[in-house]
Amino acid sequence: MRLVVVSAGLSVPSSTRLLGDRLAAVAAPAATAPEPQPADVEVVELRDLAVEIAHTFTNGFPGRALAGAFDAVAGADGLIVVTPVFSASYSGLFKSFFDALSVTDPEALAGKPVLIAATGGTARHSLVLDHALRPLFSHLKAVVVPTGVYAASEDWGAEGLNGRVERAAGELAALMAGLSTARPLTGRDSFEEVTPFEERLAALRPAG
Repeated sequence: MRLVVVSAGLSVPSSTRLLGDRLAAVAAPAATAPEPQPADVEVVELRDLAVEIAHTFTNGFPGRALAGAFDAVAGADGLIVVTPVFSASYSGLFKSFFDALSVTDPEALAGKPVLIAATGGTARHSLVLDHALRPLFSHLKAVVVPTGVYAASEDWGAEGLNGRVERAAGELAALMAGLSTARPLTGRDSFEEVTPFEERLAALRPAG
């Protein structure tokens, strides 16, 4: 099983990358439980791909490194996407990556479990998760987990962040595990056996 983290952090070290790593550290083992081997984790750092992303819009095709990132995202069993907040929304680099991906492969995220997360200097921008990120990935046909994670500067080391990380990563892991073992639907089954997303997620959560 494969988990890909897409980080749009610009600095080194980056709080955006740190949040992605914390989410992956919880989701990767949970996605394959009770197996001892956690899911394979690959990190895509968008700052390293900025030039190729820009060139994709002018020459019409991705460079080698960007194409590899697109393949990793399309082949993942689950995604964690993390962006810093600029002007109360996701960063331009973050949006440009997924714009270029959707042009290259419009179905790359269709049906794929995605955990959305963001970092910012103030808690006032926490609504970016529901006002910007969730609509973007719904438009791309992804299955966005119910809990998103926003980390403001004051959240690091404070109570509450760990709980949100655990909950969101657990939801992503449950979806990854459930979709990997689900029986493919064919014919009339595809219409008659569709279970609402909320019911599937509730069934995958551990009891208690």
